[in-house]
Amino acid sequence: MSEQAHTTDPLAAMAADRVLTVVRAPRVADPVALSRALVDGGIRVVELTFTTPDVAALLAATAEGSARTGAIVGAGTVCTPDQAHAALEAGARFLVTPGTGPQAGAVVDAAHRVGVPVMLGALTPSEVMTAVHLGADVVKIFPARTVGPSYLSDLHGPFPDVPLVPSGGIDATNAAGYLAAGALAVTAGTSVVSPADVAAARWEDIAAKAAHFCSTLPGPTTLGEMES
Repeated sequence: MSEQAHTTDPLAAMAADRVLTVVRAPRVADPVALSRALVDGGIRVVELTFTTPDVAALLAATAEGSARTGAIVGAGTVCTPDQAHAALEAGARFLVTPGTGPQAGAVVDAAHRVGVPVMLGALTPSEVMTAVHLGADVVKIFPARTVGPSYLSDLHGPFPDVPLVPSGGIDATNAAGYLAAGALAVTAGTSVVSPADVAAARWEDIAAKAAHFCSTLPGPTTLGEMES
């Protein structure tokens, strides 16, 4: 197995696997078992969101279990510095925001002070520019389903060096198209981690769905290749 495959850096792992997953569920029965199922299916980078009850405790449990599972856990839907600090204290290895709101810069500052990367959400070219100005390490294009893969190609015209990760409406039928359009990685959501499967602890189903999703993806890239 390559050194790239062994990495614990979230951005390098995203670039290698070409995918991360975002978990939105009213209940997570066992976050360690969930992350193990995802890793077994080929997805190491796992985003737990602040829309999930008790997310700080879930982050802490997943981070504590990462030595056994190989998962790299981060926090999503981070909208305030308080949420950023709570996620970082719980062991989040990366932070994701839904947009470039008034407190996005403070979220970036909190994460960068402890060496944690941030993915800021954006959609329009102006929002991408704002995200870059605020210090985003990666820009999440959300909601991707409304614009399609060709929009990623269009954005890479004025922003050739900005790593972009589309999120929202990505599944096994269209993920490769977004990667071919220049995405660093794609976000697998409910097509892999449906709230019902997560709440019911259907780990084998989740692992199988993750493996199917990953089987449709092209090989790894690197951040350096994206920026060259």
